[in-house]
Amino acid sequence: MTSALDGIRVVLLDIEGTTTPIAFVHERLFGFVRSHLDAFLASKWNLPAVQEAVEDLAAERSHDRDADGVPAWPDDAPMHAQEAVATYARWLMERDRKSPGLKALQGLIWQDAYLAGELRGEVFSDVPRAMQRWREQGKRIAIYSSGSVLAQQLLFSSTPAGDLTPLIDAFFDTAVGSKKHADSYRAISESLGCQPADILFLSDVTAELSAATLAGCSVRLCMRPGNTPQPDADRFEQLADFSTL
Repeated sequence: MTSALDGIRVVLLDIEGTTTPIAFVHERLFGFVRSHLDAFLASKWNLPAVQEAVEDLAAERSHDRDADGVPAWPDDAPMHAQEAVATYARWLMERDRKSPGLKALQGLIWQDAYLAGELRGEVFSDVPRAMQRWREQGKRIAIYSSGSVLAQQLLFSSTPAGDLTPLIDAFFDTAVGSKKHADSYRAISESLGCQPADILFLSDVTAELSAATLAGCSVRLCMRPGNTPQPDADRFEQLADFSTL
């Protein structure tokens, strides 16, 4: 009997809807950012990492200047600038924009919260066991998410099952490219020193699976509770959890 892991060297995992409930990301994590964004900017505004994220947001805002409903961006005073950044960040979140500047800013906000014990990572109960099993089988494990690498590491380091990051060989975010572009998966395989055919990519989004398939990866569609119904789902082999892998 063949297994989905036959010939596979790397298990590449999406997070939202794959290892982690969508509700945790959208309600707990994103909700935390919305409620703490203004206070964070007021207290951390001058930190280099925050200013780097702000510069990225300013550059993106310049491309959005003619977009319908885009918030104003005054730059005359620090307080006005903070308000502009917060308003624009919320505008991007409402559109689920995969914005590097936004993702960096979110990661910094979550970092403070994780360190303070206000947040803990969440994964489905089968995930830690599967990761341990795959490692025992000699497989490498990598994460590919639109959330920043920092945000990924914070989540997996603080789960109820403990710190899972020692089981994970590499983290990738959209700095490597869009999750809906085949070249991103080719770049990941090159970074990992393997071929796309050596990779099994697990995700809840069919557009991502299509891109990974085009690159030459094996794929499975995750059908977790609360996941959004996907177009063309029948094109892909499906998983309810990781117990069969």
